Amino acid sequence: MSFRTRRMVEFRDTDAAGIVHFSAFFPWMESAEHEMLRSLGIKVLPESHDDPSVTWPRVSVSCDYANVARFEDWLDIDVSVVKTGRSSVQYRLAFSRQGGDGGVIPIATGTIVAVCCRLRPGGGLEKAVIPDDIRAKLDAV
Repeated sequence: MSFRTRRMVEFRDTDAAGIVHFSAFFPWMESAEHEMLRSLGIKVLPESHDDPSVTWPRVSVSCDYANVARFEDWLDIDVSVVKTGRSSVQYRLAFSRQGGDGGVIPIATGTIVAVCCRLRPGGGLEKAVIPDDIRAKLDAV
């Protein structure tokens, strides 16, 4: 099972040839991750240092490119949980678009590894074990 969202390629996302610049994929990956977390009822960021909720800083992000996407293309982004560790989670993000014949054209595949953390009073982060209720939600994706 995975979570799906869509994005239209904006002019600002392209290079001089009208092709999506490689760097545009990274904010899209973060945004898709956040949409997926919110859809599961998981906060992206605690409201204060007193909030016992967790946050998810990234420790590794990568993206491999297969085909071009262009200005005004609609991209489907499928987010799936590849691995849930004690305090980390690895996501796979698959970008694709519809071809002229109705087939699916793979565009790129990204990976995010995020670590579960709590905000320390006074600032800073402290690695934490993923709470059981959140782990159950992530394992369902």
